[in-house]
Amino acid sequence: MFLSVFDVFKIGIGPSSSHTMGPMTAANRFLALILSDDWPRPAGAAVAQLKVSLHGSLAFTGIGHGTGRAVILGLTGERPDLVDPDAMDAIIETVEKAGTVTPPGHPSYLFRPAEDLVFDKKNPLPGHANGMTFSAFDNQGRLLIKRIYYSVGGGFVVTDTELEAIKQRGKTIDNGPRVPYPFGTAREMLEMAARSGRTIAQMKRANEETVVSREELNERLDQIWEAMNGCIERGLKVDGIMPGGLKVRRRARSIYEKLNAEWRSNRLNPVMANDWLSVYAMAVNEENAAGGRVVTAPTNGAAGVVPATVRYFRHFHEDATVDDVRDFLLTAAAIGGIIKHNASISGAEVGCQGEVGSAAAMAAAGLAAVMGGSPEQVENAAEIALEHHLGMTCDPIAGLVQVPCIERNALGAVKAVTAASLALKGDGQHFVPLDACIETMRQTGNDMSEKYKETSTGGLAVNVVEC
Repeated sequence: MFLSVFDVFKIGIGPSSSHTMGPMTAANRFLALILSDDWPRPAGAAVAQLKVSLHGSLAFTGIGHGTGRAVILGLTGERPDLVDPDAMDAIIETVEKAGTVTPPGHPSYLFRPAEDLVFDKKNPLPGHANGMTFSAFDNQGRLLIKRIYYSVGGGFVVTDTELEAIKQRGKTIDNGPRVPYPFGTAREMLEMAARSGRTIAQMKRANEETVVSREELNERLDQIWEAMNGCIERGLKVDGIMPGGLKVRRRARSIYEKLNAEWRSNRLNPVMANDWLSVYAMAVNEENAAGGRVVTAPTNGAAGVVPATVRYFRHFHEDATVDDVRDFLLTAAAIGGIIKHNASISGAEVGCQGEVGSAAAMAAAGLAAVMGGSPEQVENAAEIALEHHLGMTCDPIAGLVQVPCIERNALGAVKAVTAASLALKGDGQHFVPLDACIETMRQTGNDMSEKYKETSTGGLAVNVVEC
């Protein structure tokens, strides 16, 4: 099993990897399909109009998550990793006024968002909670192409046939190349580490270097951290009200200024470490909620946990090096890949235990690794962090990735550091294996009511009177 570190950590935009980045990517794929020979093109037929329908969780919380906006941007040819957040409003306004999209390399297609983009809450698609249908018609209204796509978490997108093939094979989305350490479970990871004498980061690096050179790997890892850290920095400098209608105020900047004042005064604050962790995580997720540039870690909704923990490590460990950050990300990606392979990182599939819970496990593992933990201690750290997120629902108020999501990332980072600390004080032997915890998360997600899985039809989403 091989899932690249750059599949786990993807640079994109907020507020959601599954509801924003995924639909934009699906639109990109559909545009590519139109230009390809992978559909039976009738003689003389040409695509003239596009229509899109969103289903399941995408329909219920798509407005709050910016799903419709993402589809429009994707149909203009914009990509999650390249789109300019400051230009998005103008692009969408142009499409809404013109009633057409003109992606690069294509003619103009009729696409009137008010009519051709449907939020279908009545008809879920069978493959996954995050389903969408893209259709193309000729100028006579005849259907030429129809494709179903599923956004399965973390920005990953598959067609219905690809999803069925994955389920039949029992494999991940990207089986990738043959690698020296093809661990698909935590147990396999520990066995390979014991036989090879390598750390988890070293094994993950060896796997990645079957695809890219060491220089390119290091450069791209540094780019991921620069994007994460840049998101923290932006979030610490901006205040005001976040979009969406809840009138939730940004708090990271004011908290950061208070912490800096305390830091300069040398006043004793017994919870200072937790405060720094929290403000870093909140800065990221406030940026995400505002539609800014973020990195999936492993999702947008949980994007603050890993960056906050890395920044915390660099803040309180003056001897931290660039290589430490790289090893942190490699270790975290190894754990994230195992979780995705055997359960899910999608809030629409298993609730927030799959998002913030997975992020906390990844961050705990990364921190334990760079603080000198053995592979067994790293696996223990990940298990502790994930275990204490089991059963967590995904119930965003008004379908916005704001409440409880922003604070939840702060608490996820605190749990990650605590889990790493507990694991490092042991010898790596523990009662619940990480694999058992991951399987428990999968089963719990399967049993969880749909109203608690990113539909905003239960939990906090319906129990806050003002909303």
